[in-house]
Parts: sequence; structure tokens; C-alpha cells
Amino acid sequence: MAPVLHFYVRPSGHEGAASGRVFRRLQEKLPTLQSVETELCYNVHWAAETLPWAEEMKKLMWLFGCPLVRDDVAQEPWLVPGSNDLLLEVGPRLNFSTPASTNIVSVCQAAGLRAVDRVETTRRYRLSFTDHPTAEMEAISLAALHDRMTEQHYPDPIQSFSPQSIPAPLKGSIDILAEGRPALEKANQELGLALDSWDLDFYTKRFQELQRNPSTVEVFDLAQSNSEHSRHWFFKGQLHVDGKKLAHSLFESIMSTQASSNPNNVLKFCDNSSAIQGKKVKFLRPEDSTRPSCFQQQQGLRHVVFTAETHNFPTGVAPFSGATTGTGGRIRDVQCTGRGAHVVAGTAGYCFGNLHIPDYNLPWEDPSFQYPGNFARPLEVAIEASNGASDYGNKFGEPVLAGFARSLGLQLPDGQRREWIKPIMFSGGIGSMEAKHVGKKPPEPGMEVVKVGGPVYRIGVGGGAASSVQVQGDNTSDLDFGAVQRGDPEMEQKMNRVIRACVEAPGGNPICSLHDQGAGGNGNVLKELSDPEGAIIYTSRFQLGDPTLNALEIWGAEYQESNALLLRPSDRDFLSRASARERCPACFVGTITGDKRIVLVDDRECLVGKTGQGDAPLTPPTPVDLDLDWVLGKMPQKEFFLQRKPPVLQPLALPPELSVRQALNRVLRLPAVASKRYLTNKVDRSVGGLVAQQQCVGPLQTPLADVAVVALSHQECIGAATALGEQPVKSLLDPKAAARLAVSEALTNLVFALVTDLRDVKCSGNWMWAAKLPGEGAALADACEAMVAVMAALGVAVDGGKDSLSMAARVGTETVQAPGSLVISAYAVCPDITATVTPDLKHPGGKGHLLYVPLSPGQHRLGGTALAQCFSQLGEHPPDLDLPENLVRAFHITQGLLKECRLCSGHDVSDGGLVTCLLEMAFAGNCGIEVDVPAPGIHALPVLFAEEPGLVLEVQEADVAGVRQRYESAGLRCLELGHTGEAGPQAMARISVNKAVVVEEPVGELRALWEETSFQLDLLQAEPRCVIEEKQGLKERTGPSYYLPPTFPVASVPCKPGGPVPRVAILREEGSNGDREMADAFHLAGFEVWDVTMQDLCSGAIRLDTFRGVAFVGGFSYADVLGSAKGWAAAVTFNPQAREELGRFRRRPDTFSLGVCNGCQLLALLGWVGSDPSEEQAEPGQDSQPTQPGLLLRHNLSGRFESRWATVRVEPGPALMLRGMEGSVLPVWSAHGEGYMAFSSPELQAKIEAKGLVPLHWADDDGNPTEQYPLNPNGSPGGIAGICSQDGRHLALMPHPERAVRLWQWAWRPSPFDVLPTSPWLQLFINARNWTQEDSC
Repeated sequence: MAPVLHFYVRPSGHEGAASGRVFRRLQEKLPTLQSVETELCYNVHWAAETLPWAEEMKKLMWLFGCPLVRDDVAQEPWLVPGSNDLLLEVGPRLNFSTPASTNIVSVCQAAGLRAVDRVETTRRYRLSFTDHPTAEMEAISLAALHDRMTEQHYPDPIQSFSPQSIPAPLKGSIDILAEGRPALEKANQELGLALDSWDLDFYTKRFQELQRNPSTVEVFDLAQSNSEHSRHWFFKGQLHVDGKKLAHSLFESIMSTQASSNPNNVLKFCDNSSAIQGKKVKFLRPEDSTRPSCFQQQQGLRHVVFTAETHNFPTGVAPFSGATTGTGGRIRDVQCTGRGAHVVAGTAGYCFGNLHIPDYNLPWEDPSFQYPGNFARPLEVAIEASNGASDYGNKFGEPVLAGFARSLGLQLPDGQRREWIKPIMFSGGIGSMEAKHVGKKPPEPGMEVVKVGGPVYRIGVGGGAASSVQVQGDNTSDLDFGAVQRGDPEMEQKMNRVIRACVEAPGGNPICSLHDQGAGGNGNVLKELSDPEGAIIYTSRFQLGDPTLNALEIWGAEYQESNALLLRPSDRDFLSRASARERCPACFVGTITGDKRIVLVDDRECLVGKTGQGDAPLTPPTPVDLDLDWVLGKMPQKEFFLQRKPPVLQPLALPPELSVRQALNRVLRLPAVASKRYLTNKVDRSVGGLVAQQQCVGPLQTPLADVAVVALSHQECIGAATALGEQPVKSLLDPKAAARLAVSEALTNLVFALVTDLRDVKCSGNWMWAAKLPGEGAALADACEAMVAVMAALGVAVDGGKDSLSMAARVGTETVQAPGSLVISAYAVCPDITATVTPDLKHPGGKGHLLYVPLSPGQHRLGGTALAQCFSQLGEHPPDLDLPENLVRAFHITQGLLKECRLCSGHDVSDGGLVTCLLEMAFAGNCGIEVDVPAPGIHALPVLFAEEPGLVLEVQEADVAGVRQRYESAGLRCLELGHTGEAGPQAMARISVNKAVVVEEPVGELRALWEETSFQLDLLQAEPRCVIEEKQGLKERTGPSYYLPPTFPVASVPCKPGGPVPRVAILREEGSNGDREMADAFHLAGFEVWDVTMQDLCSGAIRLDTFRGVAFVGGFSYADVLGSAKGWAAAVTFNPQAREELGRFRRRPDTFSLGVCNGCQLLALLGWVGSDPSEEQAEPGQDSQPTQPGLLLRHNLSGRFESRWATVRVEPGPALMLRGMEGSVLPVWSAHGEGYMAFSSPELQAKIEAKGLVPLHWADDDGNPTEQYPLNPNGSPGGIAGICSQDGRHLALMPHPERAVRLWQWAWRPSPFDVLPTSPWLQLFINARNWTQEDSC
């Protein structure tokens, strides 16, 4: 048996944030705990016959250790327990290889360590107590130190990765012919198939008609393919409500909305995503995506793609991994639209129960509520689900630009408890696709069936059925464990690159058809792909991550990061070359047959050749052999008999003396209303360089934007906008009103981006409901009817969506339902992405005038509002969109004002009411307001806290009369409420109702209240010292001051540069994700830009002799599993060709390089920057020993990924790319998890600074270098943000200038930067071009 080698890493002392969180979490429960120490153990499966020889051992020690420290890795533990210590080792469950292992193995392969085939990382804790720890203390410690769903305790070191129990062999068949329905009932129970009585009758009868018994695999396949999750029986079924048969299914009703809107859909209800007619744009693409080649400018028609789905059950079971795979699945839906689409950006939403944050009282949360053991607690969902979705998007390279978060746990007047025990994890995605790739080609006999992506693992077996269980918790916990999934964003990204290579293929896209793998695994996706022609599939041709998998698991496992595609045999070579270049597995698993059947041949014991014959006289078994039409064809409608169950209503009873200020003390802290800063700053909001509007606005980057806006190309101001609407709490009172409000909220958010026309707006509708429980199915039907009617009145339409109809969980003997929820994602084409208006007030000092356009004028209903929820009630009458025509008129007028640039700011009235809307605009603008709301005869509370839809606008004085006249002439009310106050956090927010002042307080103090819940959540997910520093800073800051010195060069980009065009290589490694925006920046500056991968260098496919520059791009090479850019450095150091090529390039005096983010981390590890300027820098020798760096990029002091619109100061020095920019104070995107610049000694840092080799510092609001968080997002000493080589040719930066070379990419542009002709950051790239043309070069 191959050994498992153990490598223990001595704690470096830089684990402060993580160790501190562990210590605080444990000390709450174990007050005698004195200290916590941590070490990592890398458990390495060494598959060679002999143990590693000395050179291999050196490589392993370097890979696992810290490059700045010698001898920090040992094969014996560093931590040894004393008499009062507990030593606990925890790590991943070994039922499948973790994504971290996959990436570590890739790094080892790049380093030439071919014998490494699995590496799992465990954490060892030494807990020191004042007394000898008890068994109970050990149990408490273990529970706090690991996630029981995905991890386990290791009392002894791991000795083997072999599965402890191999699954029992498959039973041959289910004996329906002899036993009838009971045989199927037994399989249903044993396999957790979630078949209902109708299903059991139907399939028993069908197999009896066929006169054969189904195999176990076939029954499992049918259950997945025809689960509620996959077939949407309820939405497509025949509904009877209160004895009345509905004329149309819900699905038919939803499709009918198309009749009232413009026919601009190019895809609807038929593909992985929907799509609308786009615009012609210019864009860059490589000349040949299978080899290194030059980017060329092209033009074509690009459509806008959108999809949305939820991943609720897996997220409830294991929040982090469930959210990662939910995000990954939705990304694949975008990828697989038509014959391949481009992923651009995502949206995210979370609904969870009462948070019960320790030591933070939210008085509406009932402490008596119990929670089940088989679901994560709401607080864990709020933090870990958002961590999972953020981490996946960050590593894949998809920014998240909009979202929502909502909590509820409430006892209704009839005694029922409503709460999101089963949470909502919502993921939406916007993308683009070329018009020529819209239509999938039908399968034809002879076409190849290909699986692209990761290997098969025993993951999510039965997930489609498990998530369809009517009440979660009714199936066994073992099956819940089995539905836990595994997300590997690096594999997804490699697969995305293969699809993009096909889409961009010079000879035309070889993909004929494409589907993502999701619920039901291979069984579902390969049937969909081959329908109606049929296919034969061979188990031996799949890449298996686990050799013990049986045929059922190969066919039904929902392992992630896998797509299926069809291509003609003549294109096999192209796909193989593209996959090899991107290091992404591609398995040719079968062939389209034309016999209309789906056949799975388990030929692993008896390989079948290309002739279809086995190599032995044995005939291999066929666990699946089904008629496709029988499985996927039109099935009889299921009938559902539903009864309405009117809610028991009670009038809202607020405390009699409740003041507006007391109400705000609660409402501003409710998660649905409060700041979402805890979500927005840990997710990349700029990657890809196509983001024109993300969540954060104003001088302090307050998370308040109503709409997300993206470009269809870096080179154009044409793009798309998307906005969300959801009001589930109101559905507890009136599902019809809740549906109308979801639609109106999406549109009053979308209205602040310029779109082509209201009737061009399309929507994804996502329904999360406990539809099969009493009263709920009828409520869903009512909500659907109301949504369809209001969309007909508005002229918008649904073009896609998903449903999740088991939104209930068992808590003891009680069934706890979630509120019925409809999430509307509206999207449309933006003819001008720069015309967007944000909520932050722009003109303090009384120069901004505030107008209010109510859409249900005269109404002040408080039912289901934030105010009611904050007093543990619902009330009776919810707000509503009474007159849809008001929204139509307001939308058109607002859009016209956007075109004319007459609106300065705008925000919609929604959760928290008018008072929250006004205050949020002041919070974001960091200025006071002076308003008076006229509402004669109405009490201040309903006036301010009713959530009736409406718009609040800021206009300048000269426009007040004209803007009011525009709205009023259309029959709308437009009230002038007041004006802005002074600037700064001490400015007063003064709000009156009917001339009586009800709020008078500094805006900074009210904002602190609105931020408090977010900061409490942040304290649980980041280093508390950093959280407190940011919290304090927000109370004092006025905002950054940018500066361009008078000597700053005027950017000049020649349209056709004279002489030879300098060539730059955009170099990427697996996991890099910042290459396209880098290519755009260099192209904009006049370079000939080439797409080059590390695989190209390692294989000798290209040399760098003709290149003047290399850009090492941002991202997460190999997921940064062994430290920032460690894997990339290993690939350079230990591959002779790559090492020699880059070494020769560096030695040439006519070359330059730019390393950004991950590229900066790489240049530091390679010693290109950060080495001692007084010493001659040695090149790695022929023995390929790594350079001893002087600088290492470590984890941010906050302990998490930081996405910030930060400020930097450019310093004098030799950096050639920053010439003429000295003295500038500029904003720039920052997005990284490991940016702390750790030098090998303070003396080295001092030398480097003295030589002027630190050309960039993080700057405070006065433009001075700072260590203050989050102005310095990583805590680097002295505020160091960039470093250069002594000769200035090599520049390494943690921030991302390539994401700010176009002014529309900027997150905030105060005057006079709002009128600059070009972005100052473009000068950095122009400087490089100018340098290449100097004679001395």
C-alpha cells in the first residue's frame, strides 16, 4: 500500500485573524481556556514504489513551507501536548478528494512530483487550559473546531486514503413483475427516491406493460429525471383551487406574459438561460485559442444572457459548500446557453432565520425557538453561505454586483411558526453571447458525446430527489449527507476557458450542443443532450476521481464542474488541443446512435472498442437501456387539489408612545434593511473589467446601489442592467400583493439605469414555496396570477425561472414553513452604461433638492413591513402597487430625465419605508438632509415606515420645477420634500412630518445604527481589530481627496502608431482570471497583445524573444492553496523550459514586466522585486533551486478577501510605468486575500524604501500613506501597495490599474474627475509603450 507522508508546518505567527476567531469562539464556552496554537499537516499520498529521494523531499518541503523561513516543515509534529492541553486534529471527510487536494496535486505535478496523487490538509490545535481538560471539554472543543457535515476528527494521523467501506454491489433489478408496486415502494425507501404515490403507480404500470423489471440504476435515473426538481410537476400540472379547475397551468400563465411585451427574446423557456436581443459591439479575441496568439479586434452582434436559480437544500445542510456549488451550477447555466456564452457577472441573495448573534440583542428574535440538528443555524448560513458564494466567484473570476439578504422567524397569530430553517441561497447571472451561437444544433448519429470538466466523485448522489422531499428532514440524515456537494472554482474556470476557446475558434465553433450537469448527474445531462436521437455511453471512458464508484454513482452523482457537449468527429482534435492547453479533462464518453434509446454500458471489466464489441467473449452489462421518449417525452399532467387557507389577521399593535427615533432603532438594524457591508466587501466587484455599476456608491462606498450595470465589451459603452425585487414577508398576509411588490421593486430599482424601453425588460421569476402543504399551493397560484396580471399591465414579461417547492423543515414534531417567496430579476439592454444614477446625494449644502414620487399615493399601509416585523407582528394590510399605470408613467419619465442628465441621485422606497430611503441617500452621500413630508391627518409612523412603492430623487435647484412638471403632467404626484444639508458625518439629518420634527440627529450616528448589524456579523468573520477600525472610521471620515498634479501627462494613444508595434504577452496560469481586462488595457495603449499560458511556456509552444513586455495577471493560480502564487512560482522554478524562457526575458535590458495581484505575489516569490538592492540578484541555477525571496505576500490582516475601491499615492522612483504620475493621488480597484507585504527583515524594507523602490502606497483621505483599515485593505507596513526592481523595468502592484483604465469602470468620480477625457490609469500603460520606443531601448 502506498504510504501517506505527513508534513507538519510550524505556525508562522501570521495566522492572527484565524487563530483569534478560534480562541474567541472557544472561550465563550470554555472560560478556562488560556491559549490556542495551530499547525497544518499536509497528508501526502505518495504513489511511487520508493520513498521520495532527497531532491523530491526538498521540493515538498519548499512547497509546504514559508519561503521566508527555513526549516519550518518537519515530518514530526511541532505541537506536543502538556498535561493541561488538548491536542485535536480535524480535517476533511475522506469520502472524496477535496478541491484543495486537486489543486495541490496540480502544483506538485507542475513541480515534477508525479508520484503525488492526493494531498489532504488537516488542522492541529493545541488548546491549553488552567486545569486538565475533561472529556466534555474535548467534545465542546471538537464541535466548535470543525464542520461536522464536511469534516471529521482524526484521533490518529491519516494512514490511508482508501475508503473505509466500499459500497455494496448493485442489486440487479427491482422485481416489479413478481412483486408489483411493493417492490418499487421498497426501492423508493431504500434509495431515498422521493417518488410519490402517483409516481409509484405510473412506473409500476409502465414496466408491467414492458414486461421487464427495471434495474436499480434505471429506477434511480427515473426518480432523478422526473423529480419535482427536474420536471416541475406543480408548475406544469393541472391545478384545482377551492374546487375550481384553473384554465391554464402556472407555467402556461407565466409564458403568457410574453404577449404584452416587446418580442426581443432570442431564447426563452428553452435553454439553460434566457437571452434578449443585444447590440453590435467591438471586442478583442485571440487569433487561435488552441495556441499562443495575438488578440485581434472584431465586431459582432452580442446578445444579453440571464439566468437565476437557487440551491437551498445543500446550503441548509452545509452552507459553504452548498453555496459554492449553487454558484457554480448557475455559472454553468450561463456558459451552456446556446452553443456557448460568456460569463460576465452574478447576483446573490440569502434568506435565513433569526440570527441570534451572541451578545447582540435584536428584540424581535424569539429566544425560545428551537432549531433542528440536521440543518445549519441561521447565523452560520448568513456568514458561511455568503462566504461560499463569494469565494467561488472570486476564484472563478465572476464579480457579484447586486443582491439581497433577509431574515425572518415569527409566530403567526394562528400559532404557526414561519422561519427560513431551510434557507434560500439565490444566485443570478448575466452574460453575453454571439448571435451566431444562439441555436443548439440537433444531435445526429455519429456525433461524439463529450464530458468536459472535473472527474466523477461520489457526491450529491440523489440530490435532485433529496431536494424534492416535501418537508426537509423527512428523509434520513445519511441521505442528507450524501447530497452534500463539492465546489472547485478552478476546475470550473478551466472548463470555462475550453468553452470560450470553442466559441472563439477561428474556423467556427465546433460545439454542436452543450448542457451543464446538475440535478440527476450524467443520467440527466446525457439524456437531454442526446434527445431525441439516443446515445450509447461507456462507463470506462469517464475520468473517475474514485475507482470504487459503481455504475449507479457514475450515472447519478451530481459532481460539479462538468458539462456535456456534442461535436462532430472531425472536431475532436480541436477540442483535445484546447483542453490540453487549458489543462482541463475532456472525456469522449459515447456516441449518438439514432436509435432513440439511452444506453449505459458498464464496460470497465470488459472494455468495448470503437466497433462496439467487447474485448472478451463476455457481454458487458447495460445498467440503463431506456427509450428516450418514454423517459423525457410528454408525461401525463399531475393533478393537484388545493384549498385556500386565509391567514388569521391581527391589527398591528405598536407601543402607544413609540417615537420615530425609537422605531428607527429597530428598523435600521433589521437585516433586510441594514447595511450589507458584511457581504459586499468580501466579494470581488471588479474582476473582468466589465463592471460599470456595482453595489457600493458614494465617497465612503456605501452598499446601496439599486441596479447592477455591465458592459458587453471593454471597448463599448453599451451593456446590460439587472435589478432584483422580492417581498416574501408580505406573502404571509397577501401573496398577490407580495407578487406585485416583487415586480414593482425590481422595476423601481432598474429604472435608475438607462434601458432601451420598459417593454424590452424581461424577468426571471424564481419561486420558493412550501407548495404542497395546506394552503400554500393555493397561495402560490394566487401569487402567480397576480404577477401575470401586473406584468401584462406594465408591458414586461417573464422569460425563464426556477422553482423550489419544498420550503419547509421538520423541527421536532413541528413543521416550520418558510414564507412563500418570489424573486424577480429584471434585466434589459443599456444603450449607455454611463447614464446610471446612484442613491448617494451629490450636492450637499442645500444645493440638492429632494423630490418624492409615490406610486400608490395616499396609502400608508404597514402590514408585513420592517416596522411590523421589528415588533414581532405582521399586521393586516400590506402595501401594494394599486395602479400599475403609475409605475409605467414614472418609469418612462425617469428614463427620459436620465437621458437628459437631469437627475443627480435616485433611490426606491422599499424595505424600511420612506424614512429609510431618505436616510440611506444621506448615509451614502455622507451629508445631512432637511426634509418635511406633508401628509395631513396621518400619523408620522405610517407616513415614514409604510413601504408603498415610490421614488426619491435629487435634482439641482434649476431643475426642480421642470422635473416636477414632467411627473405631474403625467398624472403623478411629485412632492418637494426638502434639500440636502451640510457635508460630513456631523451634519444633521432633520426629518419632519407635517412640519413637526421627528428625527434630528447627526447623519453619522444614524448611519452607525444602520451599519451595526453588519459590523456584528463582520466581527464573526474578520479580525475584530480591523472591524472596529472601519466602524470608527465611518463615524469620522468625510471621504477621499484625489489629486492630479499639473505636470501629469496628457494621455495620448496613437490610432496607428508608427514603426513596429511593441508586443506584450498576457501571461496566465491555471486559476488566473484577470487576463482579458489586462489585454484590453495594453491594447488601448497601442500594444500588440498576445494570449500566452504557462502551459505554452512549459511545452515550448512559444518563446519570448520577440516580446518587449510580459504582464503577469491577477487571479488565484492553483487556488493559492499553498500560499499566494506558490503554485505559479513552482511551475516557473521547476520547469526547465519556463524557467529558462522567463530568465532570458528578464536578463534582456529592453524588456519590462507588470505583475498585478497574483502576478505581484509571483514576482516577489521569484525575486524579480523585493530582493536586497545592495546585492546582485542571482538567477535560479540549473539545479532549479528556488530563489530565496526578500518579500512574501501574506494573508490580509483582516483575515479575509478584501474588495475595495481604495486610494493610492504614486511616489517618485525608477518605475518606468509610473513616469510623470508622481504625486498623483488616485482611486483604484483592490481585490485580494493575500496582500500583506512581509519582508524578510525590517532592514530590507528600509533599504528598498530608501532606494525609491516603493512607487505606490495605500493612501488615507488626505492622500498620505496609511496603515489604517480599510484604507489600507491588507495592512501592509508603511502602506506599501507596489514595489519595483532597482532598474524600474519590473513593477509589482497589489491594486488593479487595468480595471480602471476606462472612466466608466470607476466606482466613484467626484468633480473634477467626472469630466476627465480619459482615465489617469491609462498613462501607466502608455508609459510602457513610450519606453519601448525610446532609443536607449
